[in-house]
Amino acid sequence: MIKDKFDFLIDGEKITFETGELAKAANGSVLLRYRDNVLLITATMSNPRAGIDFFPLIVDFEEKLYARGKIPGGFFRREGRPSSQAILSARLIDRTLRPLFPDGFKNEVAIVILPLAVDLTCPLDWLAVVGANVALAISDIPFNIQVAASNIACIDNEIVVNPTYEQLDNSDFDLLVSGSKDGVVMIEAEGDEIDEDLMYKAIEKSQEVNNEIIDNLDSFINKHSQDNVEFNYDFDESIYSELTDSLKSQLKDVYKNDSTKSEKEDEIKEIINSYMENKNTEETYHNEIDKLKADVFRSITLEDKIREDGRKFDQIRDLSGSVDLIPKVHGSGLFTRGETQVLSLVTLGSSRDYQRLDTLTPLDEKRFMLHYNFPPYSVGEARPMRSPGRREIGHGQLAEKALARVLPDADEFPYAIRIVAECLQSNGSTSMGTVCSATLALMDAGVPIKKPVAGISVGMISDNDKYDVMLDIQGIEDHYGDMDFKVAGTDTGITAIQLDIKKKFISMEVVRNALDIAKKGRADILETIVSILPNPRESLKPDAPRIKKHQIDVDKIGLLIGPGGKTIKGISEESGAVIDINDDGVVSIASEDENSLNIALEKVKALTKEIKEGEIYTGKVVSIRDFGAFVELTPAKDGLVHISELENRRVANVEDVVQVGDVIDVKVKGVTPDGKISLSRKALLKD
Repeated sequence: MIKDKFDFLIDGEKITFETGELAKAANGSVLLRYRDNVLLITATMSNPRAGIDFFPLIVDFEEKLYARGKIPGGFFRREGRPSSQAILSARLIDRTLRPLFPDGFKNEVAIVILPLAVDLTCPLDWLAVVGANVALAISDIPFNIQVAASNIACIDNEIVVNPTYEQLDNSDFDLLVSGSKDGVVMIEAEGDEIDEDLMYKAIEKSQEVNNEIIDNLDSFINKHSQDNVEFNYDFDESIYSELTDSLKSQLKDVYKNDSTKSEKEDEIKEIINSYMENKNTEETYHNEIDKLKADVFRSITLEDKIREDGRKFDQIRDLSGSVDLIPKVHGSGLFTRGETQVLSLVTLGSSRDYQRLDTLTPLDEKRFMLHYNFPPYSVGEARPMRSPGRREIGHGQLAEKALARVLPDADEFPYAIRIVAECLQSNGSTSMGTVCSATLALMDAGVPIKKPVAGISVGMISDNDKYDVMLDIQGIEDHYGDMDFKVAGTDTGITAIQLDIKKKFISMEVVRNALDIAKKGRADILETIVSILPNPRESLKPDAPRIKKHQIDVDKIGLLIGPGGKTIKGISEESGAVIDINDDGVVSIASEDENSLNIALEKVKALTKEIKEGEIYTGKVVSIRDFGAFVELTPAKDGLVHISELENRRVANVEDVVQVGDVIDVKVKGVTPDGKISLSRKALLKD
């Protein structure tokens, strides 16, 4: 293996690729440098497992905290299961690469992205896609289509290529596009109600950058590329032809009838089983049968212009929904679209409930969380329930992105927000159903979102230069189709996009058509959502916590906390409220009981109150000296009533006027720069 180094500039920033020195046992490996980020990316292949009927691509994004100079938390001080962010990065790379492998390839392929150094200035996902492409391209693994990725932001109406985290914080959207020289392969985006024209323009710009990267890498890849290993695609054309003659018309009739998804699956299974019994063979003809089902379904759609359920290509299935279904929870929303149904449930909490993060990004906490569950009963299956997989995490993140931009700021609505989406029934695009049901649940909870958000999925069936895009695809249209283009947004613009394809690429014309038809579908769904609940409720549910905020001087934070947290713990225990203090002096008090909330708030105010000249207090005498009496004004502040300020006459002995424990009215005469307070009782007495 030749040791080599190659670099070029992308939008003024140098990117460097090195090969031939590290991880030489892998089929292909590359060390990528960009700014002070260093990623080692490897591609390795094994022989296919016996009986496997799918392509087992494995992508792992390994988060090692040494890359950012941190030691992991926990007892073991070692990284454990991958974070959600690492899983999302791996999924993004998988979604880019998977459609580019040849049909019928079933060898196990593992792509490992190992960040060795991270400078926390920019996202790593687009770099990982580019590096994975190079590792595959210089290996002997069958992969002959070059692909690149780029990140796009928009700041003050200016397009920014491969932005920093700081720039993304000020951007209207965050867009990542993977593409080849032929067209777009994958899209991931979130935005602040972005107009379709602007989003299309940004995707075009990203493809320009992708083509530039591919052009620059061409000589390096050609120099180091190896001959691809040969593989056998277990497919018999004669068997396929025989199956077509025997079963095509029967399958067409099933796909065209108006029965349910499960009924059609049973009918097709019965037709195939009957045919195989008559053949009297042990063979399953899995590949040939699957291709026949796909080809029959696709021909009905593309040639006969008929959708499986009889809908028009731009027509959405029947919609319905409801809110306030479940007691005790802080908000609930049910959304049904055809045979897809999602129930979303909202829980509100204090800042103490924020999710703490320990990843290779600058983000260290999350206020808003959306968790998506896809139980087996949603598709009529009986199998054990397991922890959320990569698909569940990815779908939840997509819905979370779609809603994040319409949530109120923490200053306006000081709550941690968690949504759990339970998919009760699935026949196509539960992630977009989650967006709709979560919108209803948020409004039911009284969260003052800026606007309702709806999501819809657009599919495509194509053959050479012919194609049709379809609105609101069902499961079978997703399974046998070429594209799943999910778009979420408000009546103003797009808040999230996720594109996955099964073809090698889609054209910019298809992208444009998908954005336009999704806009129409989004508007129809928003009408339904608004008809169920026009606006967020004006008040929270009875069981939701109440939160009040109070600003104190930063120099009083220590006073409120007390030694070892004794003071603030005491207030919490006495009142029953949860109290959190930010570094900027904002005190958040949360409780489900209004009385508890008010008790804690008054104690915080009293403890941190600024004493000013001329104010009048009622306080208890806490100690007596020869020269005067000390009176407690707040739990943390005493003032001195000098003996000369006790009465309108001369006082010989302080105890002739007041005793320890007496409650008296006093007026503040003055406050010295070092905080000493002088009081007068005499000033409040009649002459």
